[in-house]
Amino acid sequence: MSACALAAEEAGLESIWITDHIAIPPDDAEGSGGRYTDTLTTLAWLAGGTTDINLGSGVLIIPYRPKLPTAKQIATIQELSNERLLLGVGIGWMNAEFNALGLDRHQRGRVSDEYLEFFNDCFNSEVVTANGQDFLFKPRPAKPPILIGGSAPHALERAARYGDGWLPMARSPGQIAEHIPHYEELVARHGRDSSTVSVMSGLPLEEESQCRDLISEYEALGVERLVIGMAYENTDDYLKRLELVARLL
Repeated sequence: MSACALAAEEAGLESIWITDHIAIPPDDAEGSGGRYTDTLTTLAWLAGGTTDINLGSGVLIIPYRPKLPTAKQIATIQELSNERLLLGVGIGWMNAEFNALGLDRHQRGRVSDEYLEFFNDCFNSEVVTANGQDFLFKPRPAKPPILIGGSAPHALERAARYGDGWLPMARSPGQIAEHIPHYEELVARHGRDSSTVSVMSGLPLEEESQCRDLISEYEALGVERLVIGMAYENTDDYLKRLELVARLL
């Protein structure tokens, strides 16, 4: 991970992203073997080994974690990285992980909204209240952009109400095209300033012309950032794919 992060930084990529899983069941471990390092710990570690590249969670499943300690971890990474964190968040979907954590999956939307409101309070106010107790939230760096993952319609409302951007997964620009104007309307309705859209997707990296066409289509929709999902076996494999990505910059 360290070698890949440094190579991405040297190549001029804007950001690197970490996927979040806590408890993969044996019957759903194909491809990963169930091996995932903790997202926030990993981003903190990568922050110490890089200088300029932004550090993204794609996405952090917020109902999995306690509210206040998570806010403290987020603020710590933002502070120690010189404000390079991009906080992609989601409400989760995998039944097995909710089961392993002893959580009710059906409450994840409500719990996530409470967490997001709390995270915003922490970064907007030096004195915060939790469970009836006032406390100083420090360090309190600039709030990292909170990018809300998930699909329309629920993720659009959540992003407009609590977030600084929408972070959907899409196989093609057409999959999100009709939803972006609605998202912008919701942002205006809630009186928010930010309506950025970042997209997690794949690109046919061996076909440079096709990649450029897809990127142009995303740009025409107003997409600010394209997070490219790439499968790779080791550092050398990653570096080969990174060369293909770097040609598109």
